[in-house]
Amino acid sequence: MKKILAITAVVATFLLAGCSQIGAAATVGDTKITQALVQGSVDSILSERAKVDTSQMQLETGASLNVSQLRFPLLGTLFRELGQELKINVTKAEVDTRRASILEQVGGEAGLPTALVNAGIAPQDLDRYIEAIAYSDKISQKLVAAGVTEDQLGVEIQKLVVAKAKELGVTINPRYGKWDPTTADVIPADSAESAVTPADK
Repeated sequence: MKKILAITAVVATFLLAGCSQIGAAATVGDTKITQALVQGSVDSILSERAKVDTSQMQLETGASLNVSQLRFPLLGTLFRELGQELKINVTKAEVDTRRASILEQVGGEAGLPTALVNAGIAPQDLDRYIEAIAYSDKISQKLVAAGVTEDQLGVEIQKLVVAKAKELGVTINPRYGKWDPTTADVIPADSAESAVTPADK
């Protein structure tokens, strides 16, 4: 489960932004991340929270929840693009194997809903998260093989992601925030608060 939780920290450094595009929460080159996709993840997370005990959890809400659910598909897209450049591939079999390992760690299917809520992951997004983690691990292995030390891995991966995003061209809809080039992150917009509503309302 640490692998799943770790991705929430990693993505905080990677969201790149620009101008708006109708219907898009963000774009990465020719890849469009729709507002419907992001809102679907938000709605699913809010729905799942109602089914488990969240009293001891520190959960994102409002604009921060919206932005975090935009970061994941954006980062996943950038990692896939990096993987292609570095001749790295993540197969469905690898994702399935990691998923089985995660299920074992959290106590099976019965423990998965609580674990996903705690990690801020919508059920339908789990395989995407696992894929992103797998790409990150394989990129890390390439960097280590090239002589990068363990303590520099995070910095070097960020450099690669930022460079790939610059190459492809990444934009973000201002409704979710604005791009801060000094931190390589997005500053949530106040207006994003209104976008976070349960699916059944």
